[in-house]
Amino acid sequence: MKTTATLKKPIDLSFLKPKFLKEGGLKNSLFTIASILVFLGVWHLGATWLFNIEADRKIQKALTEQGTEAALKMEECIASGAVKCKPNTLPTPNQVLAGFNTLWLDHKVISADKKAFAQKTAKVNASREAKGLSPIAYTGRPSFVDQIGTSIKTVLAGVLLALLLAVPAGIVLGLSTRLKSSLNWIIQVFKPVSPVVWLLLVFMIVKTAISNADMDKSFIISFISVGLCSMWATLVNTSVGVSSVEKDYLNVASVLQLSTFKKVFKVILPASLPMIFTGLRITVSVAWMVLIAIELLAQSPGLGSFVWEEFQNGANDSNAKIIVAMFVIGFIGFALDRIMMYLQNAMSFK
Repeated sequence: MKTTATLKKPIDLSFLKPKFLKEGGLKNSLFTIASILVFLGVWHLGATWLFNIEADRKIQKALTEQGTEAALKMEECIASGAVKCKPNTLPTPNQVLAGFNTLWLDHKVISADKKAFAQKTAKVNASREAKGLSPIAYTGRPSFVDQIGTSIKTVLAGVLLALLLAVPAGIVLGLSTRLKSSLNWIIQVFKPVSPVVWLLLVFMIVKTAISNADMDKSFIISFISVGLCSMWATLVNTSVGVSSVEKDYLNVASVLQLSTFKKVFKVILPASLPMIFTGLRITVSVAWMVLIAIELLAQSPGLGSFVWEEFQNGANDSNAKIIVAMFVIGFIGFALDRIMMYLQNAMSFK
């Protein structure tokens, strides 16, 4: 009887490997870690160098104005790390970490105060709500985490406003070449306008149009300014996406005798979604960037206001807190961009 040797195919277990071990992932991870360490090292050396420059300047100033004894005392004071004479320059990574811990502890204290206030006013607020009156609100200062939440709420409201304004306008302009060419000047003129100008314009309108003292005017001014500043990328991309829909799709819609409303929502809009989300991704990035400047100028609660207050405060750890805010702003912006990229990929037809 003739036998034949059978070669069995080995079982593929590559799917069990962690993602960072596949396709050079481990090497890329090591390079990323190394780049972070180099960044922290350069940062520490640069901060130390600036600290020494400022320390020498303070010692030299004491020597020039008060003499040798005062200069020696200043040198000893700086060496001891005393707050009263410590140079206030770029903080080191350790100082920024300490600033983060301070902000987190401050948030815990404020959260406890809010909880205690809510417990004390629970009965009073319940009776006020039963009478149709607004409840007594907590009026203490917001924590750093509270200001992060305010900024995220403002930017989401601004992006929603930009979406509601830009997508319908982009569809209308994309459907009519004549209308697009006649109104193109509006986009070209208002697109490069600075957030400062938009803020002032919105402030003029809102302060006159809204007279209700209970409404949060600073929030309204901030999110409208953000929406007007950031809507233009979505408007342009929607217009381009609608105008570039394949003619075959439009011919099929005509054969099926679809109404204009159905043609837009069943043919044109689905075909334009990838371009719309590309513009929306740019809009979100622009909205987050201009939000910080708008909050800083409008003095509305949020990260921009926090940075400005710490800059004016001039406390010994203010610079460290500003750097903490810078990293938080960057990480939130990165997270928003990743979310929009995921949505954009999900809406892309492949």
